[in-house]
Amino acid sequence: MSIDFIFNMANNLVFLGWILLLAIPEWKYSRSLVQSGLIPILLSVIYAYLIATGWGSSQGGFGSIEGIRLLFGSDTLLVAGWVHYLAFDLWLGSWEYGDAKKHGIHRLVILPCQLLTFFFGPIGLLLYLVIRTIKTKKLAGHENF
Repeated sequence: MSIDFIFNMANNLVFLGWILLLAIPEWKYSRSLVQSGLIPILLSVIYAYLIATGWGSSQGGFGSIEGIRLLFGSDTLLVAGWVHYLAFDLWLGSWEYGDAKKHGIHRLVILPCQLLTFFFGPIGLLLYLVIRTIKTKKLAGHENF
């Protein structure tokens, strides 16, 4: 399997997940593919494969900017890093949806949060946590998850 194929497969898989989550989150297939965690799990399997096959293929590490630059000099590890973002951002967007539902926050209110999560992960999470804190009147800390 070529790294380009894996890259495209992961992008298509996450795009499908986000379309289902944003457009039709209550559809049974949206629940079974995204909210159950199936697509993020598949992305995690892809990530594990890339790490297993690519680790040690380049110099570098996580201790410095230069180390990270060297580490991502390998296309396999670069795509692994990308898939890492894809998996976590989709999982997070799904969590936002479920958590908002649990706290009575309307889906349209969190839609901007999810879009920001899709494009800019932590910014979407930050906006969602601000909205959640305002709605619940409790600081949205990790102990409240």
